[in-house]
Amino acid sequence: MNDMRAALYDRYGPPDVLYVGKVPVPALQRGQVLVRVHAASVNGGELHGRAGRVRLVTGRTFPQRTGLDFAGEVAEVDPAITGLRPGDRVWGVLPRTFGSAAEYVAVRPRNLSYAPENIGLVEAASLPVGTTAITALRAKARLKAGERLLVRGAAGGVGSIAVQLGKVMGAHVTALAGSKNLDFVRDLGADEAHSYATTGPSDLGRFDVIMDTVGTEHRAFRRLLAPGGRMVSIAFDLDHIAASLGYLLASTVHGPGRVRFFSGNPQHDLLAELAGHVESGAIRPVVDTVHPLSGIADAHRALEAGGVRGKHVIQVV
Repeated sequence: MNDMRAALYDRYGPPDVLYVGKVPVPALQRGQVLVRVHAASVNGGELHGRAGRVRLVTGRTFPQRTGLDFAGEVAEVDPAITGLRPGDRVWGVLPRTFGSAAEYVAVRPRNLSYAPENIGLVEAASLPVGTTAITALRAKARLKAGERLLVRGAAGGVGSIAVQLGKVMGAHVTALAGSKNLDFVRDLGADEAHSYATTGPSDLGRFDVIMDTVGTEHRAFRRLLAPGGRMVSIAFDLDHIAASLGYLLASTVHGPGRVRFFSGNPQHDLLAELAGHVESGAIRPVVDTVHPLSGIADAHRALEAGGVRGKHVIQVV
């Protein structure tokens, strides 16, 4: 087992730069687990990375990889690790790097957990990013039962989990999504659903917590916070990076209604908690389309086109 298939690109650009090539199977290091990837999902950050919009972070060394989360089976375990065996079903998220759109990944046990037993691994691959919603609503916003929650981008990968989790936590959930997805987000549990095309911030009421997965109009939405309200954003405006990041930083120290911005890096406990929510039926996977690894460019193209429901999943096995 020397080489494996992986999604690669040799230059920044549109989805067409993506191709499937051969790279070495990761060499198992001390304290690592080698996972045979069954499926991965496509996340917004990967689109920006591939397009070169964050090249100060991703650099200029090619080929580069894509894919952040994964679901699969343990293939090999460092003998020093206990509790994991070949064949175990696991899911996880790579730590601050891309490369899960491939046949194998090597990670430390803290970056994965057992996958939910009640769903398939392809469905499971749509969910690890949901740990971002758990961190946002519980740790960052401290959402309480009975509070009013607004989710922007409610039909997307993180947003669709945030809607479901908000209901689990006892909130009154208002979803902001595309007009074609309003019934969809209501079916996820939203108490109210509004189209972002026809409903602006001024048309909405007050909220105790706002979860933003879009990254634009932070100032306008921040004004909707009730006294003591909290806003959490997992995105910023890449068309106006300096202004957007400047506002987010300023909001942490000036005025009421701080906007908490963070980038998720989930570890074992969060992944295990999410698995529990899935196994209890409180959170369900939402898969828009399943693409083969050879269709990685189509998956990126589809996510860029918008209107996604849940996640585009890349089936590797």
